[in-house]
Amino acid sequence: MSYSDSDYSSSGAGDYKNFRQITRERLLYEMLRSAKTKDSKSTWKVLIMDKVTVKIMSYSCKMADITSEGVSLVEDIYRRRQPLPSMDAIYFIQPTKENVVMFLTDMAGRTPLYKKAFVYFSSPISRELVAHVKKDSTVLPRIGALSEMNLEYFAIDSQGFITDNGKALEDIFGDEENTRKGDACLNMMASRIATVFASLREFPFVRYRAAKSLDQTTMTTFRDLIPTKLAAGIWNCLMKYKSIPNFPQRETCELLILDRSIDQIAPIIHEWTYDAMCHDLLNMEGNKYVHEVPSKIGGPPEKKEVLLEEHDPIWLELRHAHIADASERLHDKMTNFVSKNKAAQLQHGSRDAAELSTRELQKMIQALPQYTEQFDKLSLHVEIAGKINRIIRDQGLRELGQLEQDLVFGDAGMKDVIKFFATNEEVSRENKLRLLMIVAVIYPEKFDGEKGLNLMKLAKLTPDDMDAVNNMRLLAPPAGGKKISTSAFSSLKFDINKKKRPFRKDRSGEQETWQLSRFYPIIEELVEKLSKGELSKDDYPCMNDPSPTFHSTFQSAPIHEAPAAHSMRSRRTPTWARPRGSDDGYSSDSVLRHASSDFKKMGKRIFVFIVGGATRSELRVCHKLMGKLNREVILGSSSLDDPPQFITKLKQLTTHELSLDDLQI
Repeated sequence: MSYSDSDYSSSGAGDYKNFRQITRERLLYEMLRSAKTKDSKSTWKVLIMDKVTVKIMSYSCKMADITSEGVSLVEDIYRRRQPLPSMDAIYFIQPTKENVVMFLTDMAGRTPLYKKAFVYFSSPISRELVAHVKKDSTVLPRIGALSEMNLEYFAIDSQGFITDNGKALEDIFGDEENTRKGDACLNMMASRIATVFASLREFPFVRYRAAKSLDQTTMTTFRDLIPTKLAAGIWNCLMKYKSIPNFPQRETCELLILDRSIDQIAPIIHEWTYDAMCHDLLNMEGNKYVHEVPSKIGGPPEKKEVLLEEHDPIWLELRHAHIADASERLHDKMTNFVSKNKAAQLQHGSRDAAELSTRELQKMIQALPQYTEQFDKLSLHVEIAGKINRIIRDQGLRELGQLEQDLVFGDAGMKDVIKFFATNEEVSRENKLRLLMIVAVIYPEKFDGEKGLNLMKLAKLTPDDMDAVNNMRLLAPPAGGKKISTSAFSSLKFDINKKKRPFRKDRSGEQETWQLSRFYPIIEELVEKLSKGELSKDDYPCMNDPSPTFHSTFQSAPIHEAPAAHSMRSRRTPTWARPRGSDDGYSSDSVLRHASSDFKKMGKRIFVFIVGGATRSELRVCHKLMGKLNREVILGSSSLDDPPQFITKLKQLTTHELSLDDLQI
């Protein structure tokens, strides 16, 4: 195994680096920089990857980073490549038989494609494949390194990763008879999650949502066992990693394994932050936003692609801010920029050029390129925020968003939903569908028989739309010791005669700083309880079977809690935007102020993994909790889904589900 000397574990005494930094540094320094021999004359290398490892690399490193480490060419292992016998090659590949065969074909015989090969596998390689490599006597002398990087995850954020199992929802939450697909998906997921801990050199306490229907009278479904199976798979992988040099032998962090059933509302409710609104309303492809810019040659406007990512300081500051707050802050930034920037003043004609001294003119000319770049970035975000606000106004999303949150917290009921459908015919079909899906989670009995058809007609939805509504039951948490029925949306016990039904409690001690920010994902509550040592061991058992000191160990760890947020919430008179200067802990700059300035004081890392897709609201909560708990909270999932993607996946789930009545036991 190949590990650098720096200590990455959150329990170590070395410099604390965040999740994405460690991933990037391992790829650039441990792999690319170390791939060289003393007698190597060539300073340039070829990097060869497969379709998975190229995605791993692209999420963590830019092309400029790779080039600066001496890589002049990046190649696909499955494409025909030009022989470069004077250059060394770095293979970053999965340890599959096909990849190993391709590598041996490249380097075998009298005329290999490259001078030396430095081979790094993304996950553990089997003994059989290692033996296969050793068999070829012509290849062995040409191998400069043969190592397991154990890095097969996709770092989508400084505090987030995915395993890229985009079909997990379909494979795992679909027809429970097809357990072969589900098991294969979970095994791949477990292997990739384990490489996160190998990379960070962390050994976790593995906690997971317990199966709810484990008794003699109730059938345990495959879906109910998802977290249990995944926890077992990860544990098996971790046991193999314990033989790696410098891998910790005692627990250094916490991992909580959940699935989509713990929070069915988070993927479909409207999230009002800048980041979430961009991805929900603007039809973006990943993080790519396409906008029009004036032509430099005087023709029609040209289309330009930009990436909304962490390298953009404005995006980094505003992504977790409420859209109304982000809009106000952008307006202030633009006003201040134009008033203070000399080049901007000249551009906007605030001062006559004749009044300026030569030195002032010189300073303005020097500032112009920088001015243009800064002005373009600000203008881009002003344009995006403006477009989002127009969509919110045109689609009537404020009223819809208020109804969504009132339903969740029990301040509205079915009468309000029916009234909304009857009086807001201009609302888009997709938004009506999302509202009905929320209703289906809270009031499942309203979709039995003719009732469901009547609601479909009232909302003017199609049978295809109703597939998404009906398939919400497949994501429902098990009903404890009760028979699993098609209407088991929620394990919570409610009086069905009650007109209004609170599905979630208001957060005690937390106040709204702006309208429509009341909703919170369930993982916020779970992570806080985990951090305090208050998470139920019955509902969330531990694979490690720790000693009684387990909870006290983590409770006694220094938490360094941040000061309580100052807010101006009023439930009766909520404001559209928060007061300036308030610090709610949500925005990236707030998190940085609270936590990132001194990583050495950070507590042990917390990892949360959600099977079936995570949401941007859940990723935002992890950023918020990092500042609040002073612990790096890392969110992992099979995928990161925006509402349109989630609904499409939900429609593809099979609607057939076995019940105990069907089995006639």
